[in-house]
Amino acid sequence: MADIRGFRGIRYKSSEKDLSRKFAPPYDVIDEKHRETLLRSDDKNCVQLILPEGGVGSKYKTANETLKNWLEDGTLKRDLEVSIYRVHQIYTHEACGSAPVTRKGFIAAVKLHDFDEKIVRRHELTLKGPKIDRLNLWKETDCHLSQIFSLYRDKERIIDELFLDIEKSAPDFEGTTDDGTHHKCWCVSDSSLLKQVSGHLRGKPLYIADGHHRYETMLALRNLKREAKPSLEDDAHEYGMMFLSNVDDPGLVVLPTHRLIHGVSGLDQKAFKKELEEAFDVSVYKRNDSSLEALRLKIKEESKHGPSFGCVFPKQNDVLIASLKKGSDLKKCGLGDEEVLYALDVHVLHTLVLEKILGIDKKAQEAKTNIYYIRKLGDALNRTDDGEGQVCFIMNDSPVQQMVDVSDKGLVMPQKSTFFYPKVATGTVFYPLS
Repeated sequence: MADIRGFRGIRYKSSEKDLSRKFAPPYDVIDEKHRETLLRSDDKNCVQLILPEGGVGSKYKTANETLKNWLEDGTLKRDLEVSIYRVHQIYTHEACGSAPVTRKGFIAAVKLHDFDEKIVRRHELTLKGPKIDRLNLWKETDCHLSQIFSLYRDKERIIDELFLDIEKSAPDFEGTTDDGTHHKCWCVSDSSLLKQVSGHLRGKPLYIADGHHRYETMLALRNLKREAKPSLEDDAHEYGMMFLSNVDDPGLVVLPTHRLIHGVSGLDQKAFKKELEEAFDVSVYKRNDSSLEALRLKIKEESKHGPSFGCVFPKQNDVLIASLKKGSDLKKCGLGDEEVLYALDVHVLHTLVLEKILGIDKKAQEAKTNIYYIRKLGDALNRTDDGEGQVCFIMNDSPVQQMVDVSDKGLVMPQKSTFFYPKVATGTVFYPLS
């Protein structure tokens, strides 16, 4: 099953301990304004590599030249020893209360497997465009520039115990990303410890939490290299760089993503509510009488009895809370044949509401034709009241066990079903394929 090994990573020079100004979030959450902010902080921020300047014909070559220049001038250096990289992410979030939370993981090279082998398992489908972009970038630089965030099962948290002695020392480098998350990193080259970590994970599947597009890009790049010349089992391109964390880590948090619907012709609130009541029990909650947290908890409470979500119309005080009717014949409702999907709020919403009531088919959902995806509840409500959409669906988080159950069945969830917080920092280490 999962094959884990260390690698000689490329990192910012070891004398630089605080890499706050060098780190960046994953490329797909950085807009142009954010990119400029990162570069104003430090002109050698890793965003130069993951989002290079220039047109389609030149930006990938620019990234490769930047990587080479930084290796030549000492900005970056390749580690002399094969290592894995222990990481602590220390953060706060309203969903976890006011106390700091630590999510633990480590970065390693992981043997790449096609999804039908069921060793690395997915829960989302991907789009073609982002994969082409990352493939061109990584092919030109011959390097994996960011990690896939994946999960493993370790209820006894044995792997965490293996790192305890390492964590007694000061981290080799650290930094705070602009979301306030503090990342502590240790370079671990002890061959005995590496064998123990690898041995404990052997035989276990891995679950992609975040980075499906990048994982498929790694597969595509591996296949291109195989076509160019015969591969050996331990060639670098047969492996991909991953940040691995424990499903059972108490610091693992999954947040919801809300859906703001726009551009649906003929959407009438009264008619919508009537159709909604055919499959759902609908109650009314006054949002102006409570805080955002109270609203979130109310919808969360309803989800204990079955799939539930909130519906908010622009400038209206009433929140409709819809809960799937008990005793419904879910196959006849149109939820499909796979019972593991019946418990998913997002699957129920996308199938029974977006498709059947609003007429937003799967193709339009994938293309985001009529949907804005919004992370923060306050932003979702404000944008709804500002008239950016016709109705906003307030979602619960999807428990990580639901993701595991769906992945184990070889199925996928609707896009933006899970948002693992915080993001893994880019710039900790890069994985060269040469």
